[in-house]
Amino acid sequence: MIVENSVKERYAAASHEREAALCCPVDYDAQYLKVIPNEVIERDYGCGDPSKYVKEGETVLDLGSGTGKICFIASQVVGESGKVIGVDMTDDMLEMARTNAPIVGERIGYQNVEFKKGRIQDLALNLEEFEAELAQNPVNSAEGWMAAEATAKKLRAESPMIEDDSIDVVVSNCVLNLVDTELKAQMFAEIYRVLKRGGRAVISDIVADEEVPQRLQDDSRLWSGCISGAMTETAFVQAFEEAGFYGINILKLESEPWQTVEGIEFRSMTIEAYKGKEGPCMDAKQAVLYKGPFKEVIDDDNHAFVRGERIAVCEKTYKIYSKAPYVDHFEFFQPHELVNVADMKPFDCARDVVRSPRETKGADYTVTSDPSQSCDINGGCC
Repeated sequence: MIVENSVKERYAAASHEREAALCCPVDYDAQYLKVIPNEVIERDYGCGDPSKYVKEGETVLDLGSGTGKICFIASQVVGESGKVIGVDMTDDMLEMARTNAPIVGERIGYQNVEFKKGRIQDLALNLEEFEAELAQNPVNSAEGWMAAEATAKKLRAESPMIEDDSIDVVVSNCVLNLVDTELKAQMFAEIYRVLKRGGRAVISDIVADEEVPQRLQDDSRLWSGCISGAMTETAFVQAFEEAGFYGINILKLESEPWQTVEGIEFRSMTIEAYKGKEGPCMDAKQAVLYKGPFKEVIDDDNHAFVRGERIAVCEKTYKIYSKAPYVDHFEFFQPHELVNVADMKPFDCARDVVRSPRETKGADYTVTSDPSQSCDINGGCC
């Protein structure tokens, strides 16, 4: 809680007077900044622009939304059919964001942004609802503290701030590092929980090229300054893996460090990661062919794909690879006679098998084609 208090105090102050040490230089799309009040832009702190990866019509959740700049940019990208939710725990930041939301909405012609008070490692608990309950039942004893915990549990279950499987894309800009180390796994689990199946996280954060020593982690000023809580580049990627994400892709890693402390380099990294690999593996006689450029690649489930070979995959994997971020790397082969769901048999995803073309075409496939029939009227063939 010492870490959290230090972060709240520093960012509350930074909402009133700009602190240059809290942000990296970021090139935002100028067209989206025109409608955003200057005080929002001047008091925003970040290290990347995850909003550039959202799409029209999506529901977006911004973790640690601060004064709302990323939310206001995303609101224009997703359009009137989309929705943006910002979550922050600092009252001063929330006040500025909420004050300016109607102004931005009037300028773009629609209102599609809302801001909620919460902790990004506990997205089910709406802190304003919890505070209202505490005002009615103040905590002044151990019994009261236990009753407050029970209330929080009930609120999470009955009126979650962010519901399960409700978000298309979770974004965050230089905030995850501010969460206590012991709570980071819970935070990644929460990101995973709120995403829809097939949804994705696009996170910009500060990472370190070496482990941050304990003496730096114990410095609250460095922690609130996005230094001491930074994960290593490797640990940041692994955190997504351990939470269950697939298709993890490093969209950007700055070549130059933002800061260097005792020889440790801190730089911005943006990662995209997808949810939705759960489910049974069933065989629909499908295959994929890895196109290269590498001789062989191994996916998150240890499936090996040799360049140019048709590898058997289950129906679930086939569907996943047919979409981003994999689709451009493979060719896809469906059987000539599609297999009904009821007729599919379990597929052993623990082994890699080259799938014969005869298996997808069918053992009785004996078609002989006439080359002359494949040419168009203009003389083009094949």
